[in-house]
Amino acid sequence: MPAELDNPCALPDPVSPHLAAQRAGVRIDVNLLAERAAALRGRADTLIVEGAGGFLVPLGDRATGADLARALGLPVVLVVGLRLGCLNHALLTQEAIAARGLVLAGWIANQVEPDMLAPEASLAYLTDRLSAPRLAHWPWSPAAAPAALSFDRLPG
Repeated sequence: MPAELDNPCALPDPVSPHLAAQRAGVRIDVNLLAERAAALRGRADTLIVEGAGGFLVPLGDRATGADLARALGLPVVLVVGLRLGCLNHALLTQEAIAARGLVLAGWIANQVEPDMLAPEASLAYLTDRLSAPRLAHWPWSPAAAPAALSFDRLPG
């Protein structure tokens, strides 16, 4: 796949996309990303677009990840980093997705804090309150091989 289609905006610095773009001297163009995604759809059975930094992360002066999600029109999979504050974060993000007329297709629990208290209770709460199925639960495992990170079920 040509890089201009599958990675049209690679930014080197691990900071918010708008800051990474500023540091690289480029502008993130939501319309260009949507055009490239449309071109990829014509070449593949399935298109998965990974966001960076969260649903409302700034991409520029005004555009956010939510604007990109709307431009793409794809169902959204929410990754919930299991840590203190994740319940609020997940529920607010679900509301933000719905408010934009997008579909929450599922969610993934990603245990990012090895010593989180009561992760099972948080998982149960999210399972009860999120409107989409849990697709996977990735427990804390810093040395996990990618093949070990499987999905519970795939949407569709």
